[in-house]
Amino acid sequence: MKEPVLLDGRAVARDVEADLQERVAIIKEQTGITPVLATILVGGDPASATYVRMKGNACARVGMESLRVELPEETATGQLMDKIEELNNNNLVCGILLQHPVPPGIDEQACFNAISPEKDVDGVTALGFGRMALGLPAFKSATPLAIMEILKRYEIPIEGREVVVVGRSPILGKPVALLLLNANATVTVCHSRTKDLPSVIRRADIVVAAVGRPEFIRADWVRKGAVLIDAGYNPGNVGDIDLKNAAPLSSAYTPVPGGVGPVTIAMLMQQTVLAAERKYLGAE
Repeated sequence: MKEPVLLDGRAVARDVEADLQERVAIIKEQTGITPVLATILVGGDPASATYVRMKGNACARVGMESLRVELPEETATGQLMDKIEELNNNNLVCGILLQHPVPPGIDEQACFNAISPEKDVDGVTALGFGRMALGLPAFKSATPLAIMEILKRYEIPIEGREVVVVGRSPILGKPVALLLLNANATVTVCHSRTKDLPSVIRRADIVVAAVGRPEFIRADWVRKGAVLIDAGYNPGNVGDIDLKNAAPLSSAYTPVPGGVGPVTIAMLMQQTVLAAERKYLGAE
């Protein structure tokens, strides 16, 4: 059996960002405007604050500006929606990111849906989800798009292959399943009520782990030669797959960290740049 291919998300992200630097430079040269990504952080969750900071750093690397909006834990749904509407009306803001999760008591989906579709660069609105599901032009959820980008960059075939997605969240499991289905894969979505989960996973040519439980998928659940896409990130720098034991059995795998995560941020940057090109350059 061949040595498994490490699907290096950091390398993919570097390539994407290099392209985006050139595209942002063109926008600045032709318009004199620097595109802005607005990030909204509600409450003081340390992990969320870290993610927002990482996205701000990525903006700087590609030449964009980051507008960081911080709101207190006790912010009400209406107040958050008012802030989103303010950003919708800000002509310099090309993309809006509401950091997930928001504190309890806020209607997260209502706030997602308040984001203007042309600024929904994280692919979280119901309208965007529906258009994506139908294969129509739409900004896509960043992590599912990252998974598709990794598979494309490493020329891993999707059409006709059996894919098992473990997890059904509206921003990861469900959208990645639909993107894979639209790419002509045969897709099974598993969740907490799936019977005999190990036997379902063993059928897979490609396993997408998006369950949010550390090392939940064991090595003996994985068919030899399968492609392992681990979209989990848990305390201790471990994903949702027991990669130490499962990766050697695979044909290719994403490491944790350094796999899906860096490409997720790169896809958020890519969609923000595209939004800016549409806004300022009239791009399709």
